[in-house]
Amino acid sequence: MRIRSTLVVAAAAVALVAAGCGDDEDNASSTPSQAAPAMPSQQPQDIVALAQGNAQLSTLVAAVTAADLGPTLKGKGPYTVFAPTNAAFDGLPAGALDKLLEPASKKQLAGVLTYHVVPGEVMAADLRDGQKLETVNGETLTVRVKGDEVTVGGAKVVQPDVDASNGVVHVVDGVLQPSA
Repeated sequence: MRIRSTLVVAAAAVALVAAGCGDDEDNASSTPSQAAPAMPSQQPQDIVALAQGNAQLSTLVAAVTAADLGPTLKGKGPYTVFAPTNAAFDGLPAGALDKLLEPASKKQLAGVLTYHVVPGEVMAADLRDGQKLETVNGETLTVRVKGDEVTVGGAKVVQPDVDASNGVVHVVDGVLQPSA
């Protein structure tokens, strides 16, 4: 039951990330501060509420909702979520997102979303080049650090350390794809 709950939380986080990707890809040459979606700076909200309050994460929110992961991502945590922007989702092959959002693809969508979630709270300062992070879906993400640029699973972190009441969100410019 604990594994199922963890998978549900991870899927919800990934869905949240998926809902936020799309608009950032349109301006690939912008600086990280221009590309990163503005995140609320008030009292920390849970991961789901944080994503719902950001228009650039609306695709992720839709995905989390379609995968029924919202209640999990509202849970105690802590979780680290690598949240794709709407622009990141727009970068998927034509029709891929629509297919994932279909009810028949719910299990696959949950797998993609949980691949964006790491148990525990991992701040940007904790990320090291070559580091392996085990995701909620059981697969591993590789961290790359080159100067000030940090990538996780090949996606660039465009806004690190967005504090949530139940973890931390790092906004990324790509949708992470699990192997299965």
